[in-house]
Amino acid sequence: MLSQNDYTTLLLDFLRSSPTAFHAASTAAALLRDKGFVQLDEQESWNRLPVGKYFVLRNDSSLLGFTWHSGQPSSGFKMIGAHTDSPVLKVKPNPLRKEQNCLQLGVEIYGGALLRPWFDRELSLAGRIAWQEADGRLCSTLLDFQRPVGIIPSLAIHLHREANKQQEINNQTDMVPLIGLIENGSNDFQQILREQLRHQQPEAQPAGFIDHELFFYDAMPPSLTGLSKEFIVSARLDNLVSCFAAVQALLTADTDENCLIILNDHEEVGSTSAVGAQGPFLRDILERLLPDTENRQTALRSSFFISADNAHAVHPNYAAKHDPQHLPHLGKGPVLKFNANQRYATNAASAARFRQLCAQAEVPVQDFVSRSDLACGSTIGPLTAAGIGIDTVDIGIPSLAMHSIRETAACIDCWHLYRVLLCFF
Repeated sequence: MLSQNDYTTLLLDFLRSSPTAFHAASTAAALLRDKGFVQLDEQESWNRLPVGKYFVLRNDSSLLGFTWHSGQPSSGFKMIGAHTDSPVLKVKPNPLRKEQNCLQLGVEIYGGALLRPWFDRELSLAGRIAWQEADGRLCSTLLDFQRPVGIIPSLAIHLHREANKQQEINNQTDMVPLIGLIENGSNDFQQILREQLRHQQPEAQPAGFIDHELFFYDAMPPSLTGLSKEFIVSARLDNLVSCFAAVQALLTADTDENCLIILNDHEEVGSTSAVGAQGPFLRDILERLLPDTENRQTALRSSFFISADNAHAVHPNYAAKHDPQHLPHLGKGPVLKFNANQRYATNAASAARFRQLCAQAEVPVQDFVSRSDLACGSTIGPLTAAGIGIDTVDIGIPSLAMHSIRETAACIDCWHLYRVLLCFF
């Protein structure tokens, strides 16, 4: 098992290397590959897969990894799920705008982002691009500018005296990053992408169009904050903290059981896609591993799924936003998430099982339920439980400023999550 200091250092590296869902999946795949996991190709047959360690990438943004020890139905699976995406600003297909001698890029808001913290921050660009080579081949790669290239300046207080009071943000007109001056910049966004591609991948020879899925992200790296460096502050803690804990649990578990992690994309926008939790990714893989329907159903009844996604820590300035009997504190361990309307999949049996795991791992555990007059979010837990009929619990580390461009969590909670997931495997 990793020490807390080693784990925190590796987590910071993972966050720094994962500015988008594509990069998160790629970084996770590299970690698995380095430890002997073999990548499977979904276009090939997996008939009678031998005992071993494997992973699958789909759409470059979702990953499923597993240890395969037995195809016997009674073995079942121990599964952990998380999601690779976070609320962010996605660049539009034809984004270049020219206003008042400034070059800007139009964006869409991906997911339920907390928008005000995006202003006056240095932003970089990353994502995936696809292009046609001179010989007609279609190619794609991940792209990351790895330096500040944009900013969304606030309107000065002198021009808007009510700015510190409640203020509506218009997604179309207010959230438009500035990337340069007209006389200094290219008038062709395709050319900007070609230049960045040549810088990153000199052998590429795009002959025509370049399509892109690019996102602005906070250029400031993750950091440790607090008098004793007890807080981790970063973009995308929701939900890369859970992704990393799942990967590390799979890598370091000493087990002869079937253990599986699935890191889905598109959770922040409803999970309805070929790689989201409401899509067929997990079901497809399980059907290939256990093609006999009765055997597969028997195995699923012997299986358990932990849906790991950050929870709301009680905010010291806004404690009244929480139910007074359910106040998850930073530094006090992972949180069991409950909801009567099945926005979370936790029930009495799955909660008891997770509490038992925490006791075995010597990790504290907390409870969360929303105030009855406030709606809560949801996770991949209920979607996975409904999709394959598996017993499921929803848990996560407590965090502050969820869906902001910078989120805050306690380092020890990140380590606690890893310890209990490792105990599970």
